[in-house]
Amino acid sequence: MATFFSLTAPMGIALGIAITSSYSKHSSTALVVEGVFNSAAAGILIYMSLVDLLAADFNNPKLQTNMKLQLATYIALFLGAGLMSLLAKWA
Repeated sequence: MATFFSLTAPMGIALGIAITSSYSKHSSTALVVEGVFNSAAAGILIYMSLVDLLAADFNNPKLQTNMKLQLATYIALFLGAGLMSLLAKWA
C-alpha cells in the first residue's frame, strides 16, 4: 500500500498541475468539478476516520470494561471534533 501511494501521489500531483493550467479557474464547470472532488475527498476522510480508526479504538476490550475510560474517551472525541469545527470556522 505504501509503495502504491508513493508511486501514484506524484502522478496525481503532476496531473492536477497539468489540468489546472488548461482551464479557466472561474468558470462554472470548473467550480462544480472542484466542489465534487472536494466533497469526495472529505467523504473519504470522514469514512476512514470513523470506520478504520475510531472503530478499532472503541472496540478495544480494555475500553469496553472501564466506564470511566469510556467517558473520558467520548469527551476527548467530542472535544476534538468541536475544536476542529471551530478551527474550520475560523479558517
